[in-house]
Amino acid sequence: MHGDTGVEIRQGQFFRYALPRGWGVAEDGNFAVVLVAPDKAALTIMVGNAGLPLGYNPVQYLYERLAPQFPNLALGQPQPAQPVMGMQRAWVFELVYNVNGVPCRGVARCSVTSGYDGCTLVITCAAAQEVQWAGYAHWLPQIADQIVPTHSAAFGASAMMMQSLQNSIALRQQAQEYHQWSQQTWQAVTAHRDQIQEKNNFYIRENLGGVETFVNPYDSKLVELPNQHTHHWVNRQGQVFSTNDPSEDPNAGATEEWVPMTRYKP
Repeated sequence: MHGDTGVEIRQGQFFRYALPRGWGVAEDGNFAVVLVAPDKAALTIMVGNAGLPLGYNPVQYLYERLAPQFPNLALGQPQPAQPVMGMQRAWVFELVYNVNGVPCRGVARCSVTSGYDGCTLVITCAAAQEVQWAGYAHWLPQIADQIVPTHSAAFGASAMMMQSLQNSIALRQQAQEYHQWSQQTWQAVTAHRDQIQEKNNFYIRENLGGVETFVNPYDSKLVELPNQHTHHWVNRQGQVFSTNDPSEDPNAGATEEWVPMTRYKP
C-alpha cells in the first residue's frame, strides 16, 4: 500500500494508476483502465486512442467510448479544463445515465493533443450511483486523473508515434509529477473522502432502519430510537420516554429524574 493513505500505486503492463483500498481492477489493457468500487456502485475509467484524425470531435469521442458502459448517457455543456498528462487542451462534462433503473451521475474530462501524425484523445471519468455521488465527487475524479501511460503501446500507439507523443507532452516528467502529487496530497484527500462517506453511510443506515440516533446524557452513549417520535427523554436506568408533544414533560409528578436526549449528528 502507498504509505497509510488508503491507496495502492499499481504498475500494469501499459499504465500506472492509484487503486483505492478495497477497489478492484475491471480492465487493465493498452487502451483503457477501469477501477470499480467494492459495492459496484462507483467506478473510474481512463480510455484513450492515439492516431485519430486531426480535429476529431471530443463530444463524439466521449459518446463512442462511454455510451457502451453508461446506458442512456446524457452529457452536460462542455467547460474548459486543465488537461491531464500535460496534453494541450481539455473539456470537462457532467454526465448522467441509468443502469437497470438506477440513476447515476459523474464527471468526464476529455483531453486532446495533436501532432503531425494525428491526434490523441484521452478520457478520464469518475461516476457513481446518484445517491452516493456526493461522497465521491470531491475525490474520485482525482483518481481517474492519476492514471499514467508507461508503455509505448499505450493508447494503441506505435513506438514511433508514442515517442512523438512523449516529446509533445513530456510524458515521463508528467508521470513523476503525478506520483509526487499523490504522495503529498493523497492523505488529506482520503481523510476527506472517508469523512464524507462515513457521514453518508450513517444517514443511509438510519433511513433503512427507520431510526434516529440520540445521545444518552448520563453516559454519552449513542442510542438508536424509532423515528416515529420527535422527542425522547431518558432516566438514570436507561429507560426512554418518547413523545411527539414538545410540551410533555415526564418529570411532572415523577419520583425520578428524566433528561431530554439530543439528536446525534456525525
